[in-house]
Amino acid sequence: MLSILRSLVQEVNSARDLQEALDIIVSRVQKAMGTEVCSVYLLDPATNRYILMATEGLYRKAVGQVSLAYSEGLVGLVGSREEPINLEDAPSHPRYRYFPETGEERFRSFLGVPIIHHRRVLGVLVVQQRESSRCFDEGEEAFLVTVSAQLAGVIAHSEATGAISGLSLTGEEAHDVSFSGVPGAPGVAIGSGVVVYPSADLDVVPEKPTEDIDGELALFRSAVNAVREDIERVAKRLASQLRPEEQALFDVYLRMLGDDAMPGEVANKIREGIWAQGALKQVVQQYVRHFEMMDDHYLQERAVDIRDLGRRLLSHLQEGEQKHLNYPERTVLVSEELTPAMLGEVPKGQLVGLVSVKGSSNSHVAILARAMGVPTVMGLVDIPVNQLDGKELIVDGFEGQIFASPSSDLRSYYQAICDEEDELIRGLEVLKDKPCETTDHHRVSLLVNTGLMTDVVRSLSHGAEGIGLYRTEVPFMIKDRFPSEQEQREYYREQLEAFAPSPVTMRTLDIGGDKALTYFPIKEENPFLGWRGIRVTLDHPEIFLVQVRAMLKASEGLNNLQIMLPMISNISEVEESLHLIYRVYHEVREEGYDIHMPKVGVMVEIPAAVYQIRELADRVDFLSVGSNDLTQYLLAVDRNNPRVAQLYHSYHPAVLQALVRIAQDAHSVGKPVGICGELAGDPGGALLLMAMGYDSLSMNAASLPKVKSVIRSVSREWAVQLLEDVLLLDSPHVIKSCVDLALRNAGFGRYLRPGKSSAMAVSEAAVS
Repeated sequence: MLSILRSLVQEVNSARDLQEALDIIVSRVQKAMGTEVCSVYLLDPATNRYILMATEGLYRKAVGQVSLAYSEGLVGLVGSREEPINLEDAPSHPRYRYFPETGEERFRSFLGVPIIHHRRVLGVLVVQQRESSRCFDEGEEAFLVTVSAQLAGVIAHSEATGAISGLSLTGEEAHDVSFSGVPGAPGVAIGSGVVVYPSADLDVVPEKPTEDIDGELALFRSAVNAVREDIERVAKRLASQLRPEEQALFDVYLRMLGDDAMPGEVANKIREGIWAQGALKQVVQQYVRHFEMMDDHYLQERAVDIRDLGRRLLSHLQEGEQKHLNYPERTVLVSEELTPAMLGEVPKGQLVGLVSVKGSSNSHVAILARAMGVPTVMGLVDIPVNQLDGKELIVDGFEGQIFASPSSDLRSYYQAICDEEDELIRGLEVLKDKPCETTDHHRVSLLVNTGLMTDVVRSLSHGAEGIGLYRTEVPFMIKDRFPSEQEQREYYREQLEAFAPSPVTMRTLDIGGDKALTYFPIKEENPFLGWRGIRVTLDHPEIFLVQVRAMLKASEGLNNLQIMLPMISNISEVEESLHLIYRVYHEVREEGYDIHMPKVGVMVEIPAAVYQIRELADRVDFLSVGSNDLTQYLLAVDRNNPRVAQLYHSYHPAVLQALVRIAQDAHSVGKPVGICGELAGDPGGALLLMAMGYDSLSMNAASLPKVKSVIRSVSREWAVQLLEDVLLLDSPHVIKSCVDLALRNAGFGRYLRPGKSSAMAVSEAAVS
């Protein structure tokens, strides 16, 4: 069964569209299970009805014609219960619904399993059998459940591809197709999608028609000749080093490039009106599918050769193609994996949004996007990238959501948000030089998180009082090697000078987890629980010592440097780090540099550290909570994983209780405590943190004006009462609603960004 399942998934993955995928499913499942009927019913989001989309065994004319209400019939029962239903005599069941046009009166045995993807019921997979045949046993039920689970993602992807193309399941025009990912950079953008493809990846080649058949044929012949010459050249160069049987492998490649072989089939596809790259993709996938389904192991391996040959041909077809991209006035750049180089190709002033299938909020591109103020969504698992080229897109960087082909109502809704944000920022500029102080004179320092000089410029214009977190890994990420001491010193000096005499807190190198250096890769089964942060730099003191030396020398004459140690879980890590820092300090002083010993602090981002605050505070000058990591470790949720991101919540009662404890324990031993993370930049979160007693809040520059405005407008007594109220609640969503309501009642409703539910309500209203 495993081999059947594997070949089925491979076939469905290479289907050109949803209908072909569904036809493959019903045909292969019927054959594998030896049943008389296999059908797929999909739930149409527009009508909330199940539609018969494909069948093997029922009358084909019923496909697309038969539909059931959400809870109607046995199909509706399977979907609403979200579990399999296995019946020996289906017509006797009270929920049985008969459709004469299907011809299903001949079949009595019924087994239906739901097709569920990310908690959403997509449809129901059904097999049926005549009265005289057997009832479906447990093994068959388990197999069908496995098929459904394996294919749910593929069906969701194919369904989305069709919807983005503008058609619903019923063939009607589709609007407001949405996808959820991870927020990369805040803000809203409306623009035209420009897809940048990674080179030589057949899977992401879009299906496009062509009218210039002769031109495409010429391009393809040129690619075939170029690949043939490449292979002949390599074969000739290696001839003296290879045995005859190994040399024969090159002959196999050359035979596959003959006119009567694969190139001939590609040429025929091009003559049918398909562009060369799409024709190549179709033929290669057909060959691969054919070879992988063979029983002979040697022939199965030939699929690898076909793929390799396809990539070589595609690489030649794509030469220079990216250089001819046209960027519209409002470009939303889309890719499987965005790179900084891709951002640099867009003409200045035309980039309004970014969408990336891979990546996280901590990736280099996300950091750049926040610095540039470009709304970004990352980690869009099921998005059919190649369908977004030229489509109008809405990028919601607040919620981590995008909409394709938006309706006029949804476009107006998001345009209003854009206009409000611009107006709000302009109105808050008057607060730049005013202190962040409550109405009853409680003072809080507002700091910024930075990584680039562009961050600094925006931070100063927003009235930041210093840097609460400078990510020193950014200079490491933009190099193809470790930066030298002098290079690091120049980066650090820029930041220290820009904010002098205000404090600049520099976090020592924090790599690992989802932050990797191309020249220092860390491959681990579970990177977030592995070798990261201080663990890496203490294991490599040569990196740590050079970095601290560069920081200290950069601070000469300014003396506003503070050093912060990330991912501390043990007292011994602090003591070992302090030993190295003091050693470097004395060495730099001996070299003649007139510097002061900087304050040293630790980041509290591991649950173990929450219970050692007093012990940590005895050894350092300050503490700073990394609320993003602390939240994901407390909740065991990777916030950059779209599959579980909805479980990550900064307002979770456990998170709030931990934050209260940290502030109380730090102050009990007389040490200041700050926080850097998304919660500090949220107006409601900032109020709760201020009430807890946090001395400083560090955030992205864009959040600073709103947070300052809210804190200056309330009393600490009011905020403390709000905190006491929410600490009695046991649901993060209820807590968030309670805080939002308090802000609205206090006149700050305009600072609350509408969530997904609001956007979806607009979308649904437009559809209805």
